[in-house]
Order: sequence, then C-alpha cells, then structure tokens
Amino acid sequence: MPESSIDVRQFSVRLSLHGDLDFFLPSRTRHKDITRSLSEKTSVKDVIEACGVPHPEVDLILVNGEEVDFDYGVMNDAEIEVYPPEIQFPQSRKKRLQIHTISRFVTDGHLGKLTRNLRLLGFDVAYDPRAHDRQLLDVMDRENRALLTRDRRLLMHAVVRTGYCPRSQDPDEQTVEVIRRFNLPGLIAPFTRCLRCNNASLQEITKADIIEELEPLTKIYYEQFRRCTGCGQIYWPGSHFPKLQKRLEKIRANVGS
Repeated sequence: MPESSIDVRQFSVRLSLHGDLDFFLPSRTRHKDITRSLSEKTSVKDVIEACGVPHPEVDLILVNGEEVDFDYGVMNDAEIEVYPPEIQFPQSRKKRLQIHTISRFVTDGHLGKLTRNLRLLGFDVAYDPRAHDRQLLDVMDRENRALLTRDRRLLMHAVVRTGYCPRSQDPDEQTVEVIRRFNLPGLIAPFTRCLRCNNASLQEITKADIIEELEPLTKIYYEQFRRCTGCGQIYWPGSHFPKLQKRLEKIRANVGS
C-alpha cells in the first residue's frame, strides 16, 4: 500500500502552564494555553518538554483532571495542566513529582556569584567554572545534588532528578529563588562554610598561630580568625564584613516576602 494512503489518526492536546512555568515559553506565547497535534502515543513528559519546560520544574501533572506521572502515555485528545513545585493545593495530592527540600547543589560555570551567596549562607555547593555538562551531571548523580543552571536543555537530561533554572539574572535574586524553591530558610547558617573549597568545617584559631601568614595591616587591626580545615583558607571579619552582613540580611528578608 502506498505510504500516502496510510491513515494516521491525529489527535490534539492542550496544555495549561501554571505558576511561572510560562517563563520557558517565547514571550509572544506567554499567558496562553498551548495546543499541539500528535499522531502517536507520546509520554506526557515529552509533550511538556517539547514546549520548552524542563521536567525538574514540573511537580504535578493533571491529564483530564487525573494525576499522572511523567511516563504517562498520551494517545487521545487531552487537557493537560502542569504545575510547578511552589503551588500548594488544599486537597491531598499523591503524585507530587519533585523533592521539595534539598540543601546540596551543583552549579554550572555561569552561576559563580550565586554559588558564593549560597556558600556564604552555609549551603553545600559544588562548583567548577571549567566543568563540562557531562561532569556536572556526573557530580549531580553521584553526590545526590540538585542541579542549578539557566541552561534548560541541560535540565532536560533524563538523569536529572532535581534541579532548578533561576529566572533572574541578578545573583541576589537568584539566591532568594533557590531558597524559596527548596524550602531552605530554616537551614541558613551564615559564615559557616569555606568559600574557596566548600568545606563546612571552619575552626577558630589564635592570631599567634597564623601571625606569619597575615598581611601587616591585618596583624594590627584584627584579632578573631578562623581557618578552613580543608584548604587552610583564613577568614576574619574585615572592613567588608558589615556590608556583607547587610546583603545577606536583605536576602533573608526577601525570602519571607
């Protein structure tokens, strides 16, 4: 039989994206439902990601009002509603698809300032500015970390279980987003982690023990010191410290707003 005479049954699906998920859509199509025509059974995950929304951003999927998992096969006309993690529901939902609280991350090379902020707040963030995508995914998978990246294609890798794409390009606003997304306000512990190596063990040390490693003015004006037990980096509350404290306090205040 000639290929042109084969009857392919078309069906259509309509997606409604809730919360801020339309961030991933072209600006001209935001705040609108999306209609797609299909000709074969397709997983709802593939349908959603074909529209540009990475699966780690999706916490609840309703197909014709029924909760489904990512591997649900769409084969007939359907109404699909897609919700992000931050939207809460008064009724009990069984098929929430994302982890809501995680405090260990891996960030891509473009998020160095976000990495610094999160480490300043005490969070474990693996970061290598030279890491390739495969290395990031390996660290994420091996160390059970959430992936933070603005590369939506990277978030769409099947191996990614938990991740987030910061919407803002401002590091402080990105920090607020991550803390909100992963429900971390109660875990904030400022100035407890090494900014250089990510080690969480900073040990108080006497000035006499490190006097030869200090700059002349530091020897004169500062008395309190801590040293990272991992890489040996020395910390003290220098002239920049009040400004840094104020910035972190602003971030914490914005988390609750």
